[in-house]
Amino acid sequence: MGWSTGLLGFAAGLLISVTTAPVGVSGAVFLLPVQVSVLGVPSPAVTPTNLLYNVVAGPGALLRYWRAGQLGGPLPRLLIAGTVPGVVVGAVIRVFAVPGPRVFRLLIAALLLPLGLWLWLRTVRPTPSRTHAQPSPRATTSLALAVGVAGGIYGIGGGSLLGPILVSRGAPVATVAPAALASTLVTSIVGAATYALLSLAVTGDIAPDWLLGLSCGAGGLLGGYLGARLQPHVPETSLRLLLGTLATGIGALYAVQILS
Repeated sequence: MGWSTGLLGFAAGLLISVTTAPVGVSGAVFLLPVQVSVLGVPSPAVTPTNLLYNVVAGPGALLRYWRAGQLGGPLPRLLIAGTVPGVVVGAVIRVFAVPGPRVFRLLIAALLLPLGLWLWLRTVRPTPSRTHAQPSPRATTSLALAVGVAGGIYGIGGGSLLGPILVSRGAPVATVAPAALASTLVTSIVGAATYALLSLAVTGDIAPDWLLGLSCGAGGLLGGYLGARLQPHVPETSLRLLLGTLATGIGALYAVQILS
C-alpha cells in the first residue's frame, strides 16, 4: 500500500466517522464501497478490513460518550449479546458459502430506504403524540443477532441498521448512539479475530488488509471523537433527521448499485 492510498483511507475514515458517530453509526457501511471501488481491496478481504476499521475507530467516539456519562444502561449489553455470536456465524458463512453481494444490497435497500424516509418525514411532520412500545429485551437481542450475522458477512458495524430501527421505535438518539457503537466495537473485534483464524485454514484473500484498515481506522478514531463531542450540541430533531438521511442515503446507494 502506497502512502497516497493510506492518506486517502485516513481522510475517508475521518470524514465519514465525524458525520456518522453522533447517531451511532461507525461509518463502515459507507467505507465498504470506497474500499472496493476506490482503494481496490479484494473480496472477501474487504469484510475483515472493514471490521478492522471499526476496531481502531470505535474507541474514539466511545471515549467521549463514556466521559459524558452516556455509556450505560442495559441496551449495550443486549445488543452485544446478539451481535457477537451473529458475527461469528456471518464470518463462517462469508468464507465457506460466499453469498453474493446482490442479495445483501437488495435487503439493505429494501429495509433502510423506506425506514429512512419514514423517520425523516415523521420528524419533519410529527403526528399526534402516541407512545411506541420499545422492543422487549428478547426482541432487541434477536434483532442484534440478525444484524451481527449481516456484519460478519459484509463487514458493516450494525449501527446503520440498529440505529434507525431502535430510534423509529421511540428510543432517543442519545441512548441508541453509544450503545450501537459499543456493540459495533466488540462485534468487530470478534469478527476480525474470526477472519484472522479462518485465514489460517483457508486459501485466498481472507485476512484483512492490515495497513489500510489501520489507516482508515486512525481517521475514524479522530473523526469519531469529534463527532461524539458534537452530539450534545445538536438538537434531538436534527439528530433524527441526520439518522433518517443517512439511512435513506445508504438504501439509495445500494439500490443504485443493484440497478447499475
